[in-house]
Amino acid sequence: MSEPDFYFRRFEHRRPPDPAPHSPARELLWQFLAIVALVLGANYIRWRWTSSLNHDALWFAIPLAVAETLAYIGLLLFVFNLWKTRDVPRRPPPRTAAECIDPGAGERPVAVDVFITTYNEEEELVRLSIRDAKRLRYPHPIDLRVHVLDDGRRATMRQVAEEEDVHYITRTSNAGFKAGNLRNAMEQTSGDFIVICDADTRLFPTCVEHTLGYFRDPDVAWVQTPQWFYDIPEGTSLPDWLGRRLGSAGRWLGRAAERLVGPVRFGQDPFVNDPQMFYDVIMRRRNWCFASFCCGAGSIHRREAVMQAALRSFALSVDREVGRFAGEIADPVLRDDFSDEMRRQVAIEQELTPYKFHVSEDIYTSIVLHNDPARRWKSVLHPQVESRMLSPQDLLTWMIQRFKYAGGTLDIALRDNPLLQGRMTLSQRLMYLTTFWSYLGCLWNLVFLAAPIIYLFTGVAPLSSYSTAFYLHALPFLLLNEIAFMVGTWGVRSWDGKASYLSFFPVNFRALWTVLRGEKIKFHVTPKDRQEGAFLHLVYPQIAIIVLTLAGLAYAAWRVFVQGHEGELPNLVVNVAWGLNNVFAMLPLVRAALWRPEEETQEGAPQPAMP
Repeated sequence: MSEPDFYFRRFEHRRPPDPAPHSPARELLWQFLAIVALVLGANYIRWRWTSSLNHDALWFAIPLAVAETLAYIGLLLFVFNLWKTRDVPRRPPPRTAAECIDPGAGERPVAVDVFITTYNEEEELVRLSIRDAKRLRYPHPIDLRVHVLDDGRRATMRQVAEEEDVHYITRTSNAGFKAGNLRNAMEQTSGDFIVICDADTRLFPTCVEHTLGYFRDPDVAWVQTPQWFYDIPEGTSLPDWLGRRLGSAGRWLGRAAERLVGPVRFGQDPFVNDPQMFYDVIMRRRNWCFASFCCGAGSIHRREAVMQAALRSFALSVDREVGRFAGEIADPVLRDDFSDEMRRQVAIEQELTPYKFHVSEDIYTSIVLHNDPARRWKSVLHPQVESRMLSPQDLLTWMIQRFKYAGGTLDIALRDNPLLQGRMTLSQRLMYLTTFWSYLGCLWNLVFLAAPIIYLFTGVAPLSSYSTAFYLHALPFLLLNEIAFMVGTWGVRSWDGKASYLSFFPVNFRALWTVLRGEKIKFHVTPKDRQEGAFLHLVYPQIAIIVLTLAGLAYAAWRVFVQGHEGELPNLVVNVAWGLNNVFAMLPLVRAALWRPEEETQEGAPQPAMP
């Protein structure tokens, strides 16, 4: 049988980027610049509250000052997150289970279960993941077992598993979705370690060889490897783009421009899927306090840690439920008898969930492990890419995925209050707070997007005046902040991340509103194929920001230059710069809604997969 002609076949030759090199000198410069920027920022916030509010428009001035203050708190947290890079040293892969599990485990080989979770993905796509998992290598004898966890209960998927000589595991219901699927598999397997894969996760042969050494530390609960999307569109180079329109003169002009400013590409990564900033900077710099969280696919888990934390969480949950009622009984003997009986009943009804039944089961389980009252479980972000995956290929799929991330994280933050419970260190709590705070940013980002529009149409400014004092307080802070983060994220594209953080506000706001209304965030399987259709309706809020800002700029310019309100010119200058920054931040997502893959573009002959 011939293999399907998957769209990603033409990207098979691609190789993942190496981890960003660590430079102690650059890190020291980043820390110095960050401190200066934070001091200037604190001075700016002080000045905003004490000397700059427009007391004739407090309805406008106070919300903006509050938004700036909340954003500054986010900046403090982000600087703390990015403060330093301290990779956990990679150690040799253990030869026997005794070297990473328990000295009493003897000389038996390490046992590893590879879980490939699937629901409705194409069977031949899963076959590719199975074959790559079977190619895992290890320098010592190893008990490696590959399992297909099929929540779709498909006879065709069972047949693929049998043809590939791997284990097929299914169940009668979909309770708990992916977390329930993993629990069901854990009940039927016994490996010391579990490698979690999605249906499209193509493991590199080095995955377990490079990661199991971390587990020589008995307190390491899981290792997360960076997710790498090898099908991200690389776009068109500036010389080629100009050449198509201007011929040889355009190509010459494009090459000359690139010699001055570096490579420029059009249509590159239209959905901002490249996760390098997240894994290579944000998560990697949490290693010093063992605070990186699990992101699901591409992670390796110590079975003992997952089960121990789940059992303790189960016991605490039972005790809390019993305590709610037993505390109302005055008679101590009767209270003890009631507690014993109720404890048995609650234990029967309560579910043991090694992976929390939640739409964001990965970060939720991470919090449970980091908060384990009996163990200081550690996590590690292994900086080297050890697998490849598929990225969303259309805006609808992208939004489904981002809504799930935002809604799940906010649901944990607002309903379970994990930051004030358990045994997490202060550093770990601050790292999780950074994640939660970033999703709340939709609130103040909405203020930042609306503020210039309000001024441009009304002429009402939130500041008493855009005087010299404003420039002396704002410009040094903004300039030093940009320079600091340019140094701190050297070698990683950062503008896309900043623009997307601002333009994602409708998705994050809808997720926040869903959680606040008490609705359950539903689990949607991310489609692995491009969804056909028009997606411009998905970016109406971003289009509205663009249209209103440009219309406001035209109206304000007419008011100043035609109607003779020259006194508003300083205000107009600031709001023109502010508004255009917002417009440029919205444009990439609007372009993403119109993006279509260039099927005829071939990026080179397919090459063998990474060894």
